[in-house]
Amino acid sequence: LPGCGGAIVVITQYVRGNLSFGAVVAVLTATMGDAAFLLLATRPMDGFMMVGLGFVVGLISGVVVDRIHGGDFLRPKVARSKHLDSSNESEAALSEHGFINAQGRFWQWLVLPAMVMALLGSFQLDTDSVFRLPAGTSEMLGAALAVITVTFWSLQREVNTYESVVGEDPKCRQSHLFQRVAQDTNFVTVWVIAAFLAFELTILGLDIELSNVFGGWGALMPFMGVAVGLLPGCGPQILVTSLYISGAVPMSAQVGNAISNDGDALFPAIALAPKAAMMATLYSTVPALIAAYSYFFLFE
Repeated sequence: LPGCGGAIVVITQYVRGNLSFGAVVAVLTATMGDAAFLLLATRPMDGFMMVGLGFVVGLISGVVVDRIHGGDFLRPKVARSKHLDSSNESEAALSEHGFINAQGRFWQWLVLPAMVMALLGSFQLDTDSVFRLPAGTSEMLGAALAVITVTFWSLQREVNTYESVVGEDPKCRQSHLFQRVAQDTNFVTVWVIAAFLAFELTILGLDIELSNVFGGWGALMPFMGVAVGLLPGCGPQILVTSLYISGAVPMSAQVGNAISNDGDALFPAIALAPKAAMMATLYSTVPALIAAYSYFFLFE
């Protein structure tokens, strides 16, 4: 499943004794986090291929790990849920803040127009011509709304730790649907904008030719994708996917990153079962390296 919610559920059930350690390895291997939304929206065929690849590799990895260690490997005796409780309390307090409610309404009003514009863009249609607008109107409007999105994200939560920068904002079930949608959408948007902005400004300012820069990295590119995947949180993974979409990194690096990254699911995993989380993360790098370099040598 795209996003990190399903993986968090699996990790919680593992701590409670309902699922095996192999299930944790499987879900951390299979999940691509919020980067999956970006890839499915921009390159759906590549996105579905990554989802299918993650499913197969995760299933095989989970079965192998359970055969080696058994289902109860590294399971903590007592579930430590203070982290989750504090996150819910923090989000509950934030839900009363005006900016969260405002950003929920923002996306409630714009979700349908945004979908229409996204579909027209996907079919390579000139939206200014379709709606008989002056040239450049769509770009200026999109830039203005993007600034509003970034502003909502920056004001809704204090950023003082690594997790607060690269991880989604905590949510509670009582939150309005569009409030939760807005939190995730703004978070992904901020990282996509940051990635593309840094990429484009670097290319423009230094007059870089991508084929020359990345052509010399060769066999290190898949390894770099896997290495970034070890970082917890969805932000770095969205950055890698953004670079892949822009042509800066090859498919092999994207394959390695998609399999090795755990997204935001690693944060509650570390809080609830740190030893199991670290071991499962290390185990996920093995199939990631195999898949990435298999693609690299076979197709690149």
